[in-house]
Amino acid sequence: MILTTTNSIENFKIVDYLGIVTGVAINEEKLAMGFSMSKYFSAVRDSIDKVKEKAFQQLRENAKQLNANAVVGIKVEIELTTHNYAMVSVTGTAVKVAA
Repeated sequence: MILTTTNSIENFKIVDYLGIVTGVAINEEKLAMGFSMSKYFSAVRDSIDKVKEKAFQQLRENAKQLNANAVVGIKVEIELTTHNYAMVSVTGTAVKVAA
């Protein structure tokens, strides 16, 4: 499956727009704020990377349910909740493309 932040895919033609798809994931492991800011930022980065991958997996699954072979116009939103949980939301348009 092709995933892109652009609205088109070079050398492919969008033949059908199938709908908006999303993937949302949250890391429910609370990040502890300790004395080391570098350790905290490293933990935040690692948490976001894990959660972002889960959100993209969910986006792919939702696009496959619509029989899409690509998702265009992807927007990624990353948020740390007030309780230090990393949350990632990925949204795009599921499409059928042909070469």
